[in-house]
Amino acid sequence: MSALIEAKGVTKRYGSFTALDDVTLTLSDSEPSMTAVAGESGSGKTTLARMMLGFIDPTEGSVEYRGKNIATMSASEKRAFRREVQPVFQDPFEVFNPFYRIDNVLTTPVKRFRLADTDAKAQALIEDALERVGLRPQDTLGRFPHELSGGQRQRVMVARAVLLRPKMIVADEPVSMVDASLRATILDELRTLNRELGISIVYITHDLTTAFQICDNIVVLYRGSVAEAGAVEQVIGRPKHPYSQLLVSSIPLPDLSKAWGADEIPVTEANAARTNNGCKFAPRCPHVMEQCWQAPPPKYMPDAQRLATCFLYRDAPVSPDADVASVFRPPQAAPVS
Repeated sequence: MSALIEAKGVTKRYGSFTALDDVTLTLSDSEPSMTAVAGESGSGKTTLARMMLGFIDPTEGSVEYRGKNIATMSASEKRAFRREVQPVFQDPFEVFNPFYRIDNVLTTPVKRFRLADTDAKAQALIEDALERVGLRPQDTLGRFPHELSGGQRQRVMVARAVLLRPKMIVADEPVSMVDASLRATILDELRTLNRELGISIVYITHDLTTAFQICDNIVVLYRGSVAEAGAVEQVIGRPKHPYSQLLVSSIPLPDLSKAWGADEIPVTEANAARTNNGCKFAPRCPHVMEQCWQAPPPKYMPDAQRLATCFLYRDAPVSPDADVASVFRPPQAAPVS
């Protein structure tokens, strides 16, 4: 498998705080996929996203794009990387300059990367990108950011990414600030870009429901470490790690007899105060065993397309590869229309 991007044993520390702890993840160049990185606030998912975008460097390990370390790329290599790996951020309004019309965020990359040699070709590219994300150019161009809805602004940012025909889009909570009625639309558009244009999508989210709907695979992070990873149907449909089970149990269900978050696991004072050299989830885990406090669990493989870092599966084989993508399901082919 040729690698598009590889995070090799990446760790990020800020002083004494470890935001990300020894994560290895490879995405294929030949098989564009949709991969979710999930977890609660503080799990390290945005830190991983920012590393993959080249915004921050790891304290340990490296991030390589097509075999080149992003941190040591030449100016020309970094320019190509910036074009081929595009971000879509959580709050689109922060990206816009309120004094400029929407057109500015679309014409700037066209000029910077010399995507068109005439104004007419540039206009055609911009209009095509807007239409691909469900926006009418005549209703979008010429307007100021405050004149568009949050959903429209977010789709403009997706259109900006599409303009560059990237190999990968890193979407960090792209629908968390959008009305529920528009979330499915934007996520369907990302899925369409993946299938029709062959763009790999890394979807950073705390929402397991949307991850299940659009992604092929998922990585669940807890306090900077991989708790569980694999095919999305396996991990969300039948979670193995106690932390994944807790996340799934918190998904709202259409059952008024079940309170949302009813399965929350309290942390006892004894567990909170105990010295822990092992599993980070041990203080919150209902299945905690003595060995959980002694050393971090390895990446066990309770199923062919799943790994779980939990001693509950100590009788299962240990993954021979540190790369969590070793258990990913191959991307599904686009349906024939």
